[in-house]
Amino acid sequence: MTALRFGLVLLALLGATSLQAVEKNVVQRIGDALSPGPLSKSHANLETTLGCMSCHSLNKGVSDLLCLDCHQEIKSRIDQQLGFHGLNKDKECLSCHGEHKGRDTKILELGQVDHGKAEPHVLTTEDRANGYTLTCCATPLSDVVLEVHEVSSQKDIPVKTMPCRVHELRMAAEDVMVMKLKLPTNERLQFLAGQYIEFLLPEGKRRAFSLANAPHEDDLLELHLRLIPGGSFTAQVFSTMKVKDILRFEGPLGTFRLREESNKPMVMIAGGTGFAPIKALIEHAIHNHIKRPIALYWGAKNRAELYLPELPQQWAAAHPHISYVPVLSEPTAADAWTGRTGFVHEAVLEDFADLSGHQAYV
Repeated sequence: MTALRFGLVLLALLGATSLQAVEKNVVQRIGDALSPGPLSKSHANLETTLGCMSCHSLNKGVSDLLCLDCHQEIKSRIDQQLGFHGLNKDKECLSCHGEHKGRDTKILELGQVDHGKAEPHVLTTEDRANGYTLTCCATPLSDVVLEVHEVSSQKDIPVKTMPCRVHELRMAAEDVMVMKLKLPTNERLQFLAGQYIEFLLPEGKRRAFSLANAPHEDDLLELHLRLIPGGSFTAQVFSTMKVKDILRFEGPLGTFRLREESNKPMVMIAGGTGFAPIKALIEHAIHNHIKRPIALYWGAKNRAELYLPELPQQWAAAHPHISYVPVLSEPTAADAWTGRTGFVHEAVLEDFADLSGHQAYV
């Protein structure tokens, strides 16, 4: 019987400081979880357990820990033995992706909780006495007031180098590709709407692209790429790149973000695929119920270059505080364009005699 491939996952989860202790703990607890049962012999030693990592796959999270290929009935036995949400190597909860070890969430002055199945080596007696809890395990026994760490600027976010897999390549226009990237299981990129990533290419080359999705929708990372004549990377994207290709990037980078602390109305100006970070800002604002007026101007040469025309129209139709003005600088006869023409910044200046009371995002 082929062994289930969760040995390495458990090594990361159990949090022991000694490798030898971890090995002993893993072997013992796997045996306890699976015994009695048909797999107990095949998981009786660590070498066998780790050797199967190449052939089976797991769901994320200890509470969902089961082989996707066989023997799903072992789930309840593993849950019973391990009894808590696990931590990956970065001390991130594998079930709720929050940084843990009891440090990021703290009960303040009010309330009581049942700490549930948080194990003593993860949430120590001292942690509990000082008011710390693990929200993935805790059950409130009364109204509680919690202290949480909020990300408000790029300084709060670590820059990572990460692998990713091409999940989708969709032609949005003749020279615009919408690319969606999938990160490794149990990994996520923390970022602010408006930031960008840089692909790491051979010979030390890098190519930067803005993230087009808002942080609350981070299952996939979305990029909008324009085909650049003579550009080696975009030429690859439009010709030989395919779904499931592996890339590496560094991010998030940049200081372009929504200034949520302000109450000023906003003017957002996009040109071509510069719409990508503006899209992220607006979707973030909508998600967070920010009702400040948003005047969006999207400039392009012709109608085809407004490659997602329905999306800003939908925003404006659904949200009275959002207006949308597309502007074409070189409309063709086939465009049958009756809207604004010229340069997009000139359209803005025609509509706003004074921008001193606004925030501009360009």
